Amino acid sequence: MGEFKVHRVRFFNYIPSGIRCVAYNNQTNRLAVSRTDGTVEIYNLSANYFQEKFFPGHESRATEALCWANGQRLFSAGLNGEIIEYDLQALNIKYAVDAFGGPIWSMAASPNGSQLLVGCEDGSVKLFQITPDKIQFERNFDRQKSRILSLSWHPAGTHIAAGSIDYISVFDVKSGSAIHKMLVDRQYMGVSKRKCIIWGVAFLSDGTVISVDSAGKVQFWDSATGTLVKNHLIANTDVQSIAISDQEDSFVVGTAEGTVFHFQLVSVTSNSSEKQWVRTKPFQHHTHDVRAVAHSPIALISGGTDTHLVIRPLMEKVEVKNYDAALRKITFPHRRLVSCAKKKQLLLFQFAHHLELWRLGSTVATGKNGDTLPLSKNADHLLHLKTKGPENIICSCISPCGSWIAYSTASRFFLYRLNYEHDNINLQRVSKMPAFLRSALQILFSEDSTKLFVASNQGSVHVIRLLEGSFKHLHTFQPQSGTVESMCLLAVSPDGNWLAASGTSAGVHVYNVKQLKLHCTVPAYNFPVTALAIAPNTNNLVIAHSDQQVFEYSIPDKQYTQWSRTIQKQGFHHLWLQRDTPITHISFHPKRPMHILLHDAYMFCIIDKSLPLPNDKTLLYNPLPPTNESDIIRRRTAHAFKISKKYKPLLFMDLLDERTLVAVERPLDDIIAQLPPPIKKKKFGT
Repeated sequence: MGEFKVHRVRFFNYIPSGIRCVAYNNQTNRLAVSRTDGTVEIYNLSANYFQEKFFPGHESRATEALCWANGQRLFSAGLNGEIIEYDLQALNIKYAVDAFGGPIWSMAASPNGSQLLVGCEDGSVKLFQITPDKIQFERNFDRQKSRILSLSWHPAGTHIAAGSIDYISVFDVKSGSAIHKMLVDRQYMGVSKRKCIIWGVAFLSDGTVISVDSAGKVQFWDSATGTLVKNHLIANTDVQSIAISDQEDSFVVGTAEGTVFHFQLVSVTSNSSEKQWVRTKPFQHHTHDVRAVAHSPIALISGGTDTHLVIRPLMEKVEVKNYDAALRKITFPHRRLVSCAKKKQLLLFQFAHHLELWRLGSTVATGKNGDTLPLSKNADHLLHLKTKGPENIICSCISPCGSWIAYSTASRFFLYRLNYEHDNINLQRVSKMPAFLRSALQILFSEDSTKLFVASNQGSVHVIRLLEGSFKHLHTFQPQSGTVESMCLLAVSPDGNWLAASGTSAGVHVYNVKQLKLHCTVPAYNFPVTALAIAPNTNNLVIAHSDQQVFEYSIPDKQYTQWSRTIQKQGFHHLWLQRDTPITHISFHPKRPMHILLHDAYMFCIIDKSLPLPNDKTLLYNPLPPTNESDIIRRRTAHAFKISKKYKPLLFMDLLDERTLVAVERPLDDIIAQLPPPIKKKKFGT
C-alpha cells in the first residue's frame, strides 16, 4: 500500500466533560446524555449507539436533571432555575421557563407524559402541565424544609416520592399534600453522620419506594405505612444514582467509588412464588463517581466524572450475538474536532471555549520502516483564539490554504482572515456576518479556499464567496418542501463543482455548485451517515453509515458504482461490521484513485478497490506478507482492506501530501491524569 511518513500528534489537550445525567427513551430507543458543561447528546441505540445529535453547552447551564416526555420531547433543568425544552429537529433550545424555586435539583415526567415535576432548592415541588407548544405551571405541592434532590412517579400517576436531606416524602398528586415522611437512618458503618442525602428514589407499582443515599445504603420502603422494609449496605461511600427496568424486575445503582451494582427480583426457592430483591452483579467499569445510570431492556448504562459512557449488555436478555452483546465505552464525540490546512501543514483544534492553531514539526532525518525520527523543528503553537460570551463552540474549520478560520456558536458566526509574516500572525476579523449563519452545524471551505459552505440548523446550506478580507453571499440551498432537517455533514469535491450535505436522518443531497441547484438525492438508507467525502477526478461520493456499511455513489451517473454494488452483494467481513465506533473521516490519495482512506477511533484503513474483497474465512486484520515473497504471491494473498491499529484513540487522520500522514491521538491515560483524584479504596495486603 506504500510507505508514509506519519506526524504523530499528541498535543491536542482535549478533555471531555464529565457525565451528569442520562435519560433513556423506551419508545424511540434513544439515550439523552447531559454533561457538566451543559452539552446534551442524543444517542440512537438502534443505530449502533451512534451520537446522532448534540446541543452545545453554555457556561450558565449546569444541568442537574434530564427527562423525556411524550416520547419525542426532551426537557432539562439545572442550577440556574430554568426548565429547558430542546427542539430535536432544529437542534437548538425551543424555550426556557423559570420555575421560581431557585436552583432545580430533580425532575420527572408523569407516566402518561402529560405532566412535569421539578424539585427545587427552596424545598418546593412544582407541577407543570405539558401542552403541545410549551409547559404551563399548575400548582405547588406542600413545601419541605430542605432541597428536593430526587423525584419519582408511581406508575399509576397517583403518588410521587421525593428524596430530600434525611427524609423521603410521599405526596398525593391530586391534593398536593404530603401523606408520609420517612426518616432515613444517619448511621454509616456504625457511626452517626451529620446528614444523609437521598440521591435517588424509585417508586414501584406495588407501592414500594427504593432509595439510595450518601450513607452507602439501598433501602426499600412501604409507602402505604411509611416504614422501612429492607436495607442493603453496598458501599463505603455515596450511592449516587438509581434506574429501574420497565418490568420492575431489576434495577441498577451507581456509587462514588465507580462501582455499578445490579439488583434483581428472584424467587426465594425454585418452586416458590415469593420473590425478593437480591444484589446479583457488581461491575467496575469506571474510575470515578458514577453520577447517572439508566436501564434499557437489554443493557445497563452508566456515566460519571471519568467522562465514559458505558453500556453493559445483560447477556440473558441478548438473543443474538451482534452489536448489542458487546461492552461499549464511548468517550469521544462522534464528530470532528480537528481540521487541517494541508498546504501549510497547520492543525486547528476545537475546544469548548477556544481554538488552537498549531504548525506541525519537521525533520530532516531518514530511517527505515517503523523508526521514530527526531524532530529538527518542534511543533509551533501559533494562535489561541478565545470566544466571547458563555456559549460553547458548535463547529469550526480552517481553509486548505490556512488563510481563513471560521467558527460558530448558538447565536453568532465568526470569520477571520489570517496573514502570516515570518513567525507572526496578523488576525483580522470579518465584520457584519449575516444573522442567518448563526447556529451553523458544519462549516467547510472549498479546495481553492474561495468559497465557504455553511450548514444551517434549519436544513439549508449557505454558499459564501470569500474576498480579500470580506465576503459575498452567493446562494442558499433550501431544504426540500415539508422537511426541516438540520444538516450535520458536508463534503465538497476537489474541483469545487459538487457539494454533498447529509442531515440527522439518513438522507444525502448533492448540489451543483456552478448551476446553484439540487443535482440529486442519494437513495435513503436506514442508518444515519457518519462521514462522507467526494473523490477527485471521478466525483464518486463515498458514504459511511453507523452500521459500518460503506457506499460509493457516482454523482455524474446518479447511481451506485459497480464496486459498491459488488461489495453490497458479497457483504462486508463480519469483523468489520462488529466494530463499535463509527467512521468519522474519509479521504483519498491524490495519485492512487483506487484507494479510499478512512478511520474511526481505533483503526486506520486503506481500501484498495482493485483488490478482491475479504470473505468471512479470511483474516481481516492480516499482516502484510513477508517482503521476500514474490509479487505474484503477495498479490494472491492480499485483499482490499489494509488496517492499522497502531494509532489510538484516533481523533483525526488525513493525508498531508502523497507520502505524509498526520494522526491526532488522545490517549485515555492522559485524560484520566487530569481528572480529580478518585476515592482511595483500601486494597487487600496494603
